[in-house]
Amino acid sequence: MNSERILLVYDEGESKLRRNLESILEPHFRIDSTAQPDLLTDERLAAFYRTLNKVLQRFNPDLMILICLDASLKNKSRLLHSINERAFDIPIMLALESFQSDEVTGLLKIAAADFVVLPLNASEVLARAWKLLKASRGQANLQTVKPHLGFKELIGESPSFLSQLRRIPLVAKCEANVLISGETGTGKELYARAIHYSGPRAGRPFMPINCGAIPVELVENELFGHERGAFTSASTLQSGLIEEANGGTLFLDEIDCLPLSAQVKLLRFLQEKEYRPLGSAKVRRADVRIIAASNINLEEAVANGKMRQDLFYRLNIIPLLLPPLRERRQDIGLLARHFLDKYSAEFEKELKDFSDEALNLLMTHNWPGNVRELEHVIERSVVMTEGPIVIAGDLVLSCGAGNGHQESLQEAKAREIARFERNYIQGLLSACKGNITRAAQVARKNRRAFWQLIQKHDIDVAKFKPAR
Repeated sequence: MNSERILLVYDEGESKLRRNLESILEPHFRIDSTAQPDLLTDERLAAFYRTLNKVLQRFNPDLMILICLDASLKNKSRLLHSINERAFDIPIMLALESFQSDEVTGLLKIAAADFVVLPLNASEVLARAWKLLKASRGQANLQTVKPHLGFKELIGESPSFLSQLRRIPLVAKCEANVLISGETGTGKELYARAIHYSGPRAGRPFMPINCGAIPVELVENELFGHERGAFTSASTLQSGLIEEANGGTLFLDEIDCLPLSAQVKLLRFLQEKEYRPLGSAKVRRADVRIIAASNINLEEAVANGKMRQDLFYRLNIIPLLLPPLRERRQDIGLLARHFLDKYSAEFEKELKDFSDEALNLLMTHNWPGNVRELEHVIERSVVMTEGPIVIAGDLVLSCGAGNGHQESLQEAKAREIARFERNYIQGLLSACKGNITRAAQVARKNRRAFWQLIQKHDIDVAKFKPAR
């Protein structure tokens, strides 16, 4: 038997087609299966997705076969779309009771890579399965790196989240520098790992470094290393992170904390792929992809002189902006249940769900710490909960905005409009180098009205003007 794994997803109550497939595949592959609900209600789908996520983590399949009976064929598009969002790199094949061209074509457009139709021919099923497995195996020995991908932690269905998630496979294939922006706790390192481990560098090192956690005087030494005798305590040669990441990816978190002197040397490395260790007379070369991240507006950092403009442009070739959790509230329930399953297993407790009051409390909190804060809240609740479900009293939330107060639609709308206005105006002023008249023209507002918006949001225009 080969080591390739195939997961069968079948309708509840169906057995004939599943048994037929198992008899064909079991002599050649490792097989597992899971049932999908016959009624696709939101509640039953949510339960199915949690089960599927556990199976994907435990079984780690190389191919998924979705069994489609004629009676349930029309319901498969929603299911297939959602499976595809969660399975990512796993090819999906359909096993059809009969061929219905319109429905099948629609499913193939969504995510399915191939299909077989009853009566099943063993040679045809095996040939198609091997073809999909061979294509999948060509993705940089993906099976050896799947556990590190981080995809299983990237959970959500909101449009703002999925729009960035769908870019990962495209970004992973190229070598361009990436700049990930987003508030603390939004998952910037998870995205960086997913980009690295789903690309051609997957078999090489992924080296993360938090620029804000390194003393200023040691930053260059950490990045570029040093020769013996480079300074008083340098008794031995030490390689830097760039050398250690050779062939792989260097993830620079909080890039705005990098001292200007180190920014100059990093810029040269980005341009020439060359660097010089401290105390060395020789120039060295390294093939390293750079992914940078920041939780502040880097255009403002450039305007304030905290970051070099040329380095910003060199890093910002492919920008990714991760939305805060308060802007993807429909994902809070999915994430909370994911963390509930994770920590229930870790602490060996059988917790099934949240009470309605607990879910309402989670949904109305503003989550200043984003997904990281939510994870810590759920972890703590799993430890403290005594019953089979988490109730509101088991949740200990921070006293940040939104805790204990449920915003009305009007309040939430006003807050989001204000946030959009401020970000839009700052972006225009940055693009127009602080020229209010030009920015007002781009915004298609008269200068007086645009100036009133600047005053309303207390924006310092001088920060966006070029340094003299």
